[in-house]
Amino acid sequence: MVTRKSTGKSKRPDPGTLQAASLDHTALLDALRTLLQPLATLSVSRGMPFAVVEEILKNAFVDAARMTHSNAAAHRMVSRISIATGLNRREVSRLLKSTSSSAPIRRSPATQVFTRWISEPSLKNLQGQPLPLQRQGSTRSFEKLARSVNRDVHPRSLLEELLRLGLVRLEGETVHVVRDSFVPKQDIGRMLGFLGSNVGDHFRAAVANVLAESPAHLEQAVFADELSQESLGHLHDVMRAQWKSLLEATVPLLHKLIADDRAGKRNQDQRVRVGIYMFSEPMAAAPTGDPNIKRRPRSPKARLRKGT
Repeated sequence: MVTRKSTGKSKRPDPGTLQAASLDHTALLDALRTLLQPLATLSVSRGMPFAVVEEILKNAFVDAARMTHSNAAAHRMVSRISIATGLNRREVSRLLKSTSSSAPIRRSPATQVFTRWISEPSLKNLQGQPLPLQRQGSTRSFEKLARSVNRDVHPRSLLEELLRLGLVRLEGETVHVVRDSFVPKQDIGRMLGFLGSNVGDHFRAAVANVLAESPAHLEQAVFADELSQESLGHLHDVMRAQWKSLLEATVPLLHKLIADDRAGKRNQDQRVRVGIYMFSEPMAAAPTGDPNIKRRPRSPKARLRKGT
C-alpha cells in the first residue's frame, strides 16, 4: 500500500493551467482520455486505489524525464526533472530514491513450447491441426519438442504447467492440444502479464511513431461502423483465420532467424512482438437521445487508420 505524505505532495494545477494546457494540447489530451479510461476500468474492477496508480504514474513521468535529460549533470538532474514533469523538487528526489528499474520482460517456457507446437508445420496433420505427441521419445514427442525450445526446464515440468493451464490433456502416454491459443483465463496473473506486454508494446510502437520524424514501426488499423452482430461474427471468424496464418508463417521464421543469427555470431540484442487485434462495441447513441431523430443514411464504408 502506497501512502502519500503531505511533505511530498505535488502542487495541483489550477483550472487556468488546465485550460492553457487544453488549448495547446487538445489532441494529446483527447488521446490520453481515451487511453486512460480502460486503465481506470481495469484498476477499479480489481480494487486498485487511485493513490497506488498515481504513484506508478509519477514514477513513469520521472523515468521519462530522466531519459530525456540523460546528459544533464548529476547535480542538475532533479531540477531538470522537476521542470519537465511539474513535480516539485522534494517529490522528484523521493521518487528518484524509490524508483527501481523495470523488471526485464520474461518469456514463459510453457508459452514458447505451446506456440511452437501449434505453429510448426511438421507437427500438424493434413487438416492443419496440431498432432498428438508421445510423451517421451527421440522422434516426434513432447519431450523432444520441449528440449528443442528450452533446455533449462525439464519437459515434465513444462507438461505439468500446460496441463495446469488446461492447454493440453494427457491420455496414457500421449499428449493432445486442447485449445489453439494460449489464453490461460484461470491464471489472472498471466493474463495481466499478457495485457501489459501486448498492449504495452503496441503503445510503444504508436508513441515512437508519433515522436519520430519517420514512422519506424508497423502500426495500422481498419475501422468500420454500421455492422450487425451477424456480420461481426463472420468478421471474427475471418480474423481468427488470419491470425492463425500469421502465426504459422511467423513462428518458424523467427526460429530460423534466431538460429541464423547464432550461427553467424551476430549480436543478438533485439526483440520483437508481432500481433493482431480486433475490438467491437455498440455504436454511440445520438447526442440528443431523442428516438424520434433519425440518423441520415450513409453509404457503407470502412476506413483505414494509417500508422502514425
